[in-house]
Amino acid sequence: MTLYDLHETLAWFLVSANAAVGIWALAAQYVPVLRVRPLWWAIGVAQLSTFAIAIVGVLMVNRYDIELDQFHALYGFSAIVAVGILYSYRGSPFVKDKVYLLYGLGGLFIMGLGIRAMYLGTH
Repeated sequence: MTLYDLHETLAWFLVSANAAVGIWALAAQYVPVLRVRPLWWAIGVAQLSTFAIAIVGVLMVNRYDIELDQFHALYGFSAIVAVGILYSYRGSPFVKDKVYLLYGLGGLFIMGLGIRAMYLGTH
């Protein structure tokens, strides 16, 4: 598997995993039985994929001397910033009773950033 193949695979994982946890967390906001520990593990894995794909992307750019589209980098690194923002608000009293809503919308936002970065990477 080349770095390009790994980057593409991780991109699809990022999009699908964040979509899944986003929908799950949104549902958990309104259906308390869905508020289980595996949701938080899944959110962690989905959000850590933003760092994995960024690392592979940087390795690709350095190894293959690729000229990177600046908007591709913007959307990719914005996903990392989004993860940090979500984490920083997790314990905030403003979202105390809406933490599932926060992570649900955040997961869908990260999914959207991933889709946009993928679209820029192919056109």
